[in-house]
Amino acid sequence: MIEQLPLYPLLFENNFRAVVWGGSSLKPMKGLPADAECIGESWEVSAVPQMESFVKNGPLAGISLAYIVEQYKELVLGKAVYEKYDTAFPILVKYIDAVSDLSVQVHPDDALAWARHGCFGKSEMWYVISAAPGAYLYSGFNQPISRYEYEKRVEDGSICEVLQKHEVKTGDCFYIPSGRVHAICGGVLIAEIQQSSDITYRIFDYNRPGLDGKMRTLHIEEAKDAIDFKVYDQYKVCYENRVNKPVPLVVNQFFVVKILEVDRAFHRKLYKYDSFIIYMCVEGDCAIRIRSTEGYEKGAMPAEADRVVRLTQGNSCLIPASCADFDVSPNNEAGITKLLEVYIDNKNFE
Repeated sequence: MIEQLPLYPLLFENNFRAVVWGGSSLKPMKGLPADAECIGESWEVSAVPQMESFVKNGPLAGISLAYIVEQYKELVLGKAVYEKYDTAFPILVKYIDAVSDLSVQVHPDDALAWARHGCFGKSEMWYVISAAPGAYLYSGFNQPISRYEYEKRVEDGSICEVLQKHEVKTGDCFYIPSGRVHAICGGVLIAEIQQSSDITYRIFDYNRPGLDGKMRTLHIEEAKDAIDFKVYDQYKVCYENRVNKPVPLVVNQFFVVKILEVDRAFHRKLYKYDSFIIYMCVEGDCAIRIRSTEGYEKGAMPAEADRVVRLTQGNSCLIPASCADFDVSPNNEAGITKLLEVYIDNKNFE
C-alpha cells in the first residue's frame, strides 16, 4: 500500500500501441526521433489491463493509475463515480494516428459486453485534430440493410458501400455510440474519448495481414448482435466555436466532453460534478495549477512544485476529483490553446 500523499495533477509515461495502420504524426509531439517506430495509438489515460498508464511526475511517479485508484478511491474518482464504478476507472482516452484505414468495426453496449466479456461496453467520440486533404471516415449506415445483406456485403467486400462516408477537417467531432458501425480512415489524427473497454468486433479488414504477417481475426457473427442497423439523419456533432468559453461536444451518462479554445488564463472549479477531470491538449501549450483540494485536512496541499503541470499538444493529464479547483494558463507565444475537457456528470446523470 502506498503512503497517502496529497494528490495533484497527474501526467503519464508514454503508452504506445504499434498497429498495422499507424502513422508518424504523434512522434514529434511525444519527443520521439523521426526514425522511431510508427505509433498508431497513444493510450493517454488508461486503466485497461496490459495497457495501464503509469505516472511520470511527482511523488507518485512510477505507480499505475489502477493502483492509485484502488488506494485513493473517491479522492481520485469522486464519491459518486466510486459508488457507481467502485475502483474500475471508467474512461479511456487516446490519440489515434491513422496513415491507412482502420478496420470496419463495431462495439457492444454494456449489456452485451458484460454478458459476453465481463466488462464495460464501448461508446466513444472522436475529435479530429488534423486531416489530410480529402481524408474521410465512416460512421453509420447510408441506407437500410438487413442482417442477411450485412453478411453478404462483408463476404464480397462491399460493406463500405452502405456506410456513411464523411470527409473531415480539423475540429470535426463524431459521437460513436455502441452499436454504430464505423472506421477511421487514412490521413486522420484524432483524439478519442471512450468507455474503458478494449472490446472491438472487427467486421472487415480489407483482406490485409497484420504486423505479424497473418490475417487479423474477424468477428462477423459476434457483431450481428451488436450492430444498430438503423439509419440516422445526423452522425456528425454540430457545435459553435467560441473563444474563452467551454463548449459542450458530447454530454451523456458515460462522459461529458467540452472543448476549450483559449487565449487567456481561466479558472475552473468543478467539484459540483463529483468527478475526476481529464485534459487533452489538441493544440498549443498551457500550465494547469490547482488552487485547493477537498477531502484532506486543512494544510495538506501538495508541494508547490507538484501543484502545477505543463501540458503541450498531443499530451494529457488527469486531475483528481479532490483537486477540481484549478487555473489554466495558456502560453500565448504558442497562440491559441485548445483543450478537450473530459469528466463524468454526476449532477445531471445520476
